[in-house]
Amino acid sequence: MARDIEKSNRLKEEGNQHFQSGDFLGAESLYSKAIIADDSNPSLYTNRAMARIRLGLYDSAISDCQESLKLSGGNLKAYFILSQCQLAIKDFDGALDSALKAHSLCVETNDKSLGPVTNQVLRCKKERWDDMEKKRTREGQELENEVVATMERERDEMVATCDNEIDKNQVTEEWNHKIDLLRATFEKSRAASEKKREVPDWAIDEISFAIMVDPVITKTGKSYERASIMEHLRRHPTDPLTREPLYPKDLRPNIQLREACREFLEQNGWAVDW
Repeated sequence: MARDIEKSNRLKEEGNQHFQSGDFLGAESLYSKAIIADDSNPSLYTNRAMARIRLGLYDSAISDCQESLKLSGGNLKAYFILSQCQLAIKDFDGALDSALKAHSLCVETNDKSLGPVTNQVLRCKKERWDDMEKKRTREGQELENEVVATMERERDEMVATCDNEIDKNQVTEEWNHKIDLLRATFEKSRAASEKKREVPDWAIDEISFAIMVDPVITKTGKSYERASIMEHLRRHPTDPLTREPLYPKDLRPNIQLREACREFLEQNGWAVDW
């Protein structure tokens, strides 16, 4: 079937109008028709993916993002939307990978959406951490219950071999003491994992007051989150501290600080919400 680009563009604009008015089902239908008219336009797939997200059709939206990426060979919008879809279906590793790819493209192109993309990276890290914490807590509780159940069975078997009540009481008391010690050990471990949580000053961006993910350093040696300082420079091309002229070309990645922040967030995922 021959491509009809003019018709496709018209349908896309109609779809945009429906999307903006909140008619996501209508928008999805129009984007689909636009794709039939011209299936080579990667933006049509990301537009339809956005409508499908609103409709809760995450698997279909993921397919659209993947098709857009095939056509474009690397698409910031597609990676960003893909990350949102993957997060919705709890594919935390995939969501973080897609968000990081979107962030990398933002940095390369100095795209104005760097702020929202950075927030998506942080959100992915937090939800991934929360999921890991829930699994760790559940697995710890399951392990405790399994070990205690095993010890209780062994206690009962030992008691069954006793010939009199005195021996039975003594064996029961000894085993109950062991079980109490075990429970206390597990409880101590839980308490240690819930110790006071503090964010080190070096990890905090002094513009957004959030944890840094991609810090860059200025000519004066001060580091900021890339998204924050870039947004500042778009409005005021001056150093936040000295007020001297400062431009994006003057910024350099602070690799050592970035690795330190990455390690801190991996070990303290709760800090994303700080």
